[in-house]
Amino acid sequence: DPQQTELATASKRKLRRFIVIDEVVDKLYGSKVREYFEENNVQHKILALPTTEETKSMDLVLNILHEVQSFSLDRRTEPIIAIGGGVCLDIVGLAASLYRRRTPYIRVPTTLLSYVDASVGAKNGVNFLQCKNKLGGYTPPVASFLDRSFLQSIPRRHISNGLGEILKMALMKHKGLFDLLKNHGKYLLDTKFQSCNSFAHHGDAALQTTRIAIETMLEELAPNLWEDDLDRLVDFGHLISPELEMRVLPSLMHGEAVNIDMAFMTFVAHVRGLLAAEDKEQILQCMRGLELPVWHSGCSWALIQRALQERLKHSGGQLRMPLPTGLGVADIFNDTSEETLERAYELWVKD
Repeated sequence: DPQQTELATASKRKLRRFIVIDEVVDKLYGSKVREYFEENNVQHKILALPTTEETKSMDLVLNILHEVQSFSLDRRTEPIIAIGGGVCLDIVGLAASLYRRRTPYIRVPTTLLSYVDASVGAKNGVNFLQCKNKLGGYTPPVASFLDRSFLQSIPRRHISNGLGEILKMALMKHKGLFDLLKNHGKYLLDTKFQSCNSFAHHGDAALQTTRIAIETMLEELAPNLWEDDLDRLVDFGHLISPELEMRVLPSLMHGEAVNIDMAFMTFVAHVRGLLAAEDKEQILQCMRGLELPVWHSGCSWALIQRALQERLKHSGGQLRMPLPTGLGVADIFNDTSEETLERAYELWVKD
């Protein structure tokens, strides 16, 4: 907004920013971040924190808010900036929503998962009583700044982890995205989503993949930002995974747990007659090609039953189970019997 830019540059008051950065990201990029604010003559406070699934709590939110209060943040003109993975963006989003009832904040994702998932939408939250994101709200950021160069420094497993959420959107909504992952998955892992001119036969698979993933996510989220409608295709892979992820911490990352959930649901879709055997095998082959786990010993039949009971409690008494009905097409079902689920589980274990 040119008017806002003019106001900001004309003001005699020095620009001020409060930044929360993941401590690992700070070690890698902190000096560049500090240099940026110093060169632009911005008074700033940088708070480096350990933002992991294990530390994702109200304690960390309150820690941030104590520092925000000390900085004397102007809640109208000085957005909090979050630089890190999905956990960091979630924690800062919740802290910003609570401070003076709503303070603007900006998301800067630094992992592939947060780039295509946490950067989009309005949700934020923290874990509570060993339940994933049990406390939270809906406060969208004023902006998300996406920069794939951050992905150069993350481990290969983190790239694979993010590919789990991209595959979710491919299976639910976009056959072309599925084909991109199937044909270029290893290349994307090897190059860490950097655009490389020397691999012309891959085109710009990194740009295409991330763009389609974000566009399909926005298509789903934008009309239903506050989740008034509980029938959500983006819940695919999120029926069992919250229970599994919290139960086996820290052995599974979020995208890995989501993929295990999706693998099981692929068998459910096949047993129900919604998905041909050939399509089921293509999906599982693609998952393995993306170096994602398709099974975990912690995902017992008892855990699945518990997770689905929890699902019923929080989705208006219906399962609202998104299932693939082909490659890139899906629907939501409320009539999957326990017998079908058990048969699918036995087939999955056997496979």
